[in-house]
Amino acid sequence: MGSFSIWHWLIVLLIVVMVFGTKKLRNMGSDLGGAVKGFKDGMKDGAAPAEDKPAGQVTNAAAAEKTTIDVEAKTKS
Repeated sequence: MGSFSIWHWLIVLLIVVMVFGTKKLRNMGSDLGGAVKGFKDGMKDGAAPAEDKPAGQVTNAAAAEKTTIDVEAKTKS
C-alpha cells in the first residue's frame, strides 16, 4: 500500500475540479497567495530594527513590564 501513483492523483484532481469548479479554485488560489504575501510582509515588519520605527511610536520597557500578567493554569476537580 505505498504511495499513490500518478493515476490516483489525477483522479483526485479531476474529482476536486468537478466538485469545486475552476473559478472557485482560482479564487481560492489567489486568496491563499495574498495571505502568504501578507504573512511575509508582516514578518519583515516584525523583524525591522527598533530605530526604523516611526517617530510617533515610543516603546517603554518599564510600562510593558507592568502590564504583563503572570497566570497559572489550574485544573478543575
